Amino acid sequence: MVITHHGGQCFKVTFGDLTLVFDPISKKSKLEPIRFGADIALVSRNAPDYNGIEEATYGEKKPFVIDGPGEYEYRGVEVQGFLTKGFNTVYSVALEGMTLLHLGALTEQELSKEAREAIGEVDVLFLPVGGGTLGAKEASALASSLSPHVIVPMRYDAAALKDFLKEEGGAEEETEKLTLKKKDAASKDGAIIVLKP
Repeated sequence: MVITHHGGQCFKVTFGDLTLVFDPISKKSKLEPIRFGADIALVSRNAPDYNGIEEATYGEKKPFVIDGPGEYEYRGVEVQGFLTKGFNTVYSVALEGMTLLHLGALTEQELSKEAREAIGEVDVLFLPVGGGTLGAKEASALASSLSPHVIVPMRYDAAALKDFLKEEGGAEEETEKLTLKKKDAASKDGAIIVLKP
């Protein structure tokens, strides 16, 4: 799978001939809107920074939209959504033998008991840091409790990211895209990878 960052909380995940997008940015956002076709679009909140479904509709592709809590399955991809405060949905996505956990605009350090029990092992954690979401200490504590193989910070500003990296020991890798297989993810232990938009 290949993961790229498109600003804010928007990530494009491609695997085989399928494209999934988390929190597509709409034209009404102050952020740069996306413009690519996706097969699956996951929306954590109904707001312009996260709900650009029209922007994820391009060419032949019109996405299967997941915009709230529940269990979903589409073209072999299994998704579970869990509601948190602020009408935010956290998504656990199972594909290619891996689990991706996208926390959306999470503002509290704890996940519900239901979410904790359902999520299990996390290969890639998309973790909000700053920007009105989790502070550096809260983000670090939550990441530690989830024990992901890979942590991808999102929605961060430079100061919040710096504080988070300090909490985590300061080691991170910066790249423009993350190419990952199950064995690569399993060999990492809380690696922080900052994807440049």
